[in-house]
Amino acid sequence: MIPKAINHSFDLGDGRTVTLETGKLARQADGSVVVKIGDTMLLASVVSNTTPKEDIDFFPLSVDYQEKFASAGRIPGGFFKREARPSDSEILISRLVDRVLRPLFPDGYRNETQVLVYLISADRNIMPDAYAGLAASTAIALSDIPFNGPISEVRVAKIDGKLVINPNISELERATLNLLVGATFKDIGMVEGEMKEVSEADMLEAIKFAHEAIKKQIEAINELVKKVGPKTKRAFTGPVEDEELKATIRKATYDKIYSVAKSGNGNKHERKKLFGAIIEEFLAAQTFPETEKKAKEKLAKRYYHALENEACRAVILNEGIRLDGRKTTDIRQITTEVGYLPMAHGSAVFTRGETQSLTTVTLGTKMDTLTIDGAVIQGERNFMLHYNFPPFSTGEVKMMRGTSRREVGHGNLAQRSLLQVMPADNPYTIRIVSDILESNGSSSMATVCAGSLALMDAGVQVKKAVSGIAMGLITDNKKFAVLSDILGDEDHLGDMDFKVTGTKDGITATQMDLKVDGLPYEVMAKALDQARQGRLHILGEMEKTISKPREDYKSHAPRIVQLTIAKEFIGAVIGPGGKIIQELQRETGTTIAIEEVNGKGVIDIFSDNKEGIEKAVARIKGITSVPEVGEIYMGKVTSIMPYGAFVEIYPGKEGLLHISEVDHKRLDSLEGILKQGDQVKVQLLDIDPRSGKMKLSRKVLIPKEEKAQQV
Repeated sequence: MIPKAINHSFDLGDGRTVTLETGKLARQADGSVVVKIGDTMLLASVVSNTTPKEDIDFFPLSVDYQEKFASAGRIPGGFFKREARPSDSEILISRLVDRVLRPLFPDGYRNETQVLVYLISADRNIMPDAYAGLAASTAIALSDIPFNGPISEVRVAKIDGKLVINPNISELERATLNLLVGATFKDIGMVEGEMKEVSEADMLEAIKFAHEAIKKQIEAINELVKKVGPKTKRAFTGPVEDEELKATIRKATYDKIYSVAKSGNGNKHERKKLFGAIIEEFLAAQTFPETEKKAKEKLAKRYYHALENEACRAVILNEGIRLDGRKTTDIRQITTEVGYLPMAHGSAVFTRGETQSLTTVTLGTKMDTLTIDGAVIQGERNFMLHYNFPPFSTGEVKMMRGTSRREVGHGNLAQRSLLQVMPADNPYTIRIVSDILESNGSSSMATVCAGSLALMDAGVQVKKAVSGIAMGLITDNKKFAVLSDILGDEDHLGDMDFKVTGTKDGITATQMDLKVDGLPYEVMAKALDQARQGRLHILGEMEKTISKPREDYKSHAPRIVQLTIAKEFIGAVIGPGGKIIQELQRETGTTIAIEEVNGKGVIDIFSDNKEGIEKAVARIKGITSVPEVGEIYMGKVTSIMPYGAFVEIYPGKEGLLHISEVDHKRLDSLEGILKQGDQVKVQLLDIDPRSGKMKLSRKVLIPKEEKAQQV
């Protein structure tokens, strides 16, 4: 029997139709759906175990987005010719969906849950990431898994001055604002994107515009669920509670926690020891039965951790004092240094409180570009930023198993922040690497600041300096406090993590995650204004070290000279099997890249040796120059014959200087007049149209007074 599909369609608002279809594919999953828009199709599934995972205190959710290469009629590259580890793009899309879904599962839900979103058909002009959240949420809504949704996500872009929902790829090239927004029907949950120095008001307008579109998509999800028939959500039991122990811990520890939080100790590790001593003192005084001791201590630590969060939040709301003693708008002390690494092309150390980034800039060639090989997007990238977060930065020991999803996400945010100010005529491939050496919150924002400083130290002519700040929020739904430049602990115990980067003139990128329902737009507006003030303060501190890019690159930095040649000479420069270009690179110590651009040959000559570049330029000009009749050249005698001399006027291009054209008087031989290796000035008289042979003359350049003396 062929499965019967149930579907529901809705309009994006501009005539484009999106269809949600279920009941045909992946029927053994707890919930599944196919989302169709044009020729793009996404299959989303969700499965959640029926029993909770034992001995964990977190929700074991995994969200994975994968692009099937067959969706675009392509075969994957690489040795195995199959989809392998997720690309950075797939990881970033997975994170975008995860960040909206995760907070909406019930507290205490510990059942292992897996959400998979596959791109199974790809329209080359449609960005599938804008529909991944819609697909995942619909699959969950169709299941019996408890979930406080639905949610959806959309892309909002400002194109030609107008806000557009889920624009096509070709339109995005003109966008001055590009945001992905995730939300429930009531509340914004996630914002991420990049902008070309837009104002806070413009950004807020775009978020509101996106939310209206999301509401329509959530209505569509609910309509599909009605057609299918809503499922009763499965019951689950949260962790076993011990109300007596909970009350005992509160009475014994809350005031002590409050006191430590209010003391304003600025050292993270000392503060952690003080908080830890309170629970250790409590546990030491208890006489739990031996059979229950381990379980009771584990439960006590969980209750204590919740109390710690509660007390720290209360101190901020009641006293206006943060964990390190700052007021809500205060920025931690900042120190900056550039040129710290003598042999890097550019470097900077940015330290803000207990967070520190050592960042380097490396200038490379076109052969160093990053190849993008996705099912939908292919191409090359000449600007990269990599973020590393080693365990010693937080005083921990951990296994290092490659780049984490968090590192990919933080690096991408910093990369987009700085990309907006890169010069349009940048000839280099640029790699920025941020190594976080110390961390207590806002390390991605430290990366933005350090990256901006390092670019200027390298002599890259960025348009403006960029800084970043992470904002937090504490609220009890009656009072709220917006926190500037949050600590790691404030990120953990707070209700919002709102990162904003930009120049003195506007925002270049943002990333926001909300953990609380019902955040009014006026609170978001306050956070944005407070972020702007903080961003300007940080820029002022950065300018004390370096206020504009260095006028030139470092002396040991490689230089690039670019030549443009006629298309027909590309083969001549490369030579058969690459022989000429390889020999040229070997002899001059340069790296040479050549490509066809708009019907011309563009050659980049790359080296840290000025003499080598000059030699390579001369050789290439010799290969590609076209001799012109009537032009005068300084040539080199390559051989002497009875009838004249052969003179090379360009490398590899020589003509005949007949003996009759050497002088006005008749010569029987050239002995004593010219010899091999001599430099001689000649004029090109003629080029044989069939053979290409060139006829040269020296005598036409001899002045008349010299002629008179010779007669």
